[in-house]
Amino acid sequence: MELLKAYLDYAVFGILGLMGFIALWVTLQRIFYYRSVKWQDFQHAEHLNIALTKHLTTLSIVGANAPYVGLLGTVLGILITFYDLGQGQNLDTGAIMLGLALALKATAAGIAIAIPSIMAYNGLVRKVDVINAQFRAMKTDTNQ
Repeated sequence: MELLKAYLDYAVFGILGLMGFIALWVTLQRIFYYRSVKWQDFQHAEHLNIALTKHLTTLSIVGANAPYVGLLGTVLGILITFYDLGQGQNLDTGAIMLGLALALKATAAGIAIAIPSIMAYNGLVRKVDVINAQFRAMKTDTNQ
């Protein structure tokens, strides 16, 4: 239990930090790609769609799972708090509340990573839809 107590914050916030970095990296990479892509050069709509949606699943995974990582940190923090209280044989409400408040910071951090990730994912999916619509319109115009 002491090992968990010593490294819980580092592990949870390290994982959440890595997830946030990956989400930011994928978002920026996709924005720059969408600005530079020459969709007129693609021959098939499926090839264009594959190129446009590359790495978007990663962004979705980060947004969907960051709250769960934070929640796991909270649950483990609460577990440590109750374990410490059980070892002390006295019930100090201040110590209980302090332990619970510190445990909840992991959930807050997970949500703080998830919200911008999902917002970026939805914005990028909208951009993919717009580029695909422009490609289909161009193909329709050239076939007539």
